[in-house]
Amino acid sequence: MDYINAIILGLVQGLTEFLPISSSAHIRIVGELLGTGADPGARFTAIIQLGTEAAVLLYFWRDIVRIVKAWFLALFGRIPRNDPDARMGWLVIIGSIPIVVLGLLFQNAIETTLRSLWIVAATMIIFGILLGVADAVGAKTRRLKDLTWGHGIIFGFAQALALIPGVSRSGGTITAGLFMGYQRKAAARYSFLLALPAVFGSGFYQLYKSIKEPCTQALAAANTCTVEVFGTGPTIVATIVAFIVGLLVIVFFMSYISRRSFLPFVIYRLALGVLLIILLLTGVLAA
Repeated sequence: MDYINAIILGLVQGLTEFLPISSSAHIRIVGELLGTGADPGARFTAIIQLGTEAAVLLYFWRDIVRIVKAWFLALFGRIPRNDPDARMGWLVIIGSIPIVVLGLLFQNAIETTLRSLWIVAATMIIFGILLGVADAVGAKTRRLKDLTWGHGIIFGFAQALALIPGVSRSGGTITAGLFMGYQRKAAARYSFLLALPAVFGSGFYQLYKSIKEPCTQALAAANTCTVEVFGTGPTIVATIVAFIVGLLVIVFFMSYISRRSFLPFVIYRLALGVLLIILLLTGVLAA
């Protein structure tokens, strides 16, 4: 059953990571519904996100290689420092700083308190409304070439909000981008590129911690960590599944937002948030 449940959670991760509906919230909810006996854990969630980020790496491979190459060439004065690709490299670095700092400062809360399903329900609804408003009022005229240093930092703080399950990494950054007047596709593209350093860093860090500092029952009782439900084998399987499904979802999502609005995702977030509150109030789920 561990492998079956891990495959299901890998599917959930792949399906939800790039849509503005919060993959961590879905992993948290589905993990509870599967009857695993506990929250799958922040570590499990961070590790299987390596699979979906590997899908981003593959999909944007040419862009990433071009940006990294230009960044190094500009750093050593081989090309102008205002080269668009070199500048994008710096914008990704600067935009990644907020989530790194806040992730380290609030690590304990992120792995324990903030995983409450009450918080998940609230953030699903609140940030669903914000996404809908941003999509309705945003000018949608700016492209990635118009990205400023200030906007890059705002994008970074929006991404950092995704440390709270239910916000959504892509949802938070896309919402911020829409409010600042960026096109849907431009906001999504920068969101995916911006996620690479943060998610790979978080995933490998949590992988290291799971090996060097396993969560014991005593630590869990002291509310300093969540005991991991899955072992190494199921976690690897879930990561592979997340990679395959995530790659297919990226292709769909980038095509979808070129032509349509985020309204279906807004409705879904609101409906899931309300349903979650009902399930919590009736005792079907434990917070």
